Amino acid sequence: MQINITGHHIEVTPALRAYVNEKLGKISRHFDNVISINVILKVETSQQQQAEATVTAAGKSLFAQDADSDMYAAIDGLSDKLDKQVRRYKDRVRGHHASSAKRAASAG
Repeated sequence: MQINITGHHIEVTPALRAYVNEKLGKISRHFDNVISINVILKVETSQQQQAEATVTAAGKSLFAQDADSDMYAAIDGLSDKLDKQVRRYKDRVRGHHASSAKRAASAG
């Protein structure tokens, strides 16, 4: 899994980079088919800090964004949102195939 981190109007420090890698690296534990994550960290105003990310997983793109007065809190919120989306997508993909296998087993 590849994580690309860019900053708009903010310098991406090694501490921020490590924090994003730690938080978003957990997504691959839920779903193995995550190919890449593109993260953009922004400062809109002096009080508003924003984090947004696009996850590419097995031909599907998932997008989430979060804003807070603290960049670390915005990254936490972003991580939670992406985690929820990835788990729902995994259940949707795997649930479809599991239900058809059950029907085939019960019919035979």
